[in-house]
Amino acid sequence: MPDNFQANIHIADALTLLLHNQHALAAAIEEVTGWLAKNGSADVAANAVGALNTLDTNVQGITAAIMRLRQL
Repeated sequence: MPDNFQANIHIADALTLLLHNQHALAAAIEEVTGWLAKNGSADVAANAVGALNTLDTNVQGITAAIMRLRQL
């Protein structure tokens, strides 16, 4: 059982790093989206908003997985 616990911790740690990367990517996309919206590329900005929505949806799943792993 302790080996499984350690594996869960390592997986949760790796997922946490990926989650931080996802937050950083979302912040960068938000900045670009704002610039695109102000400079007349509304269609491209709308696509970027769609990408942000996908990131937000996936953040919830990743966070839930991390919490489950840390509770095991």
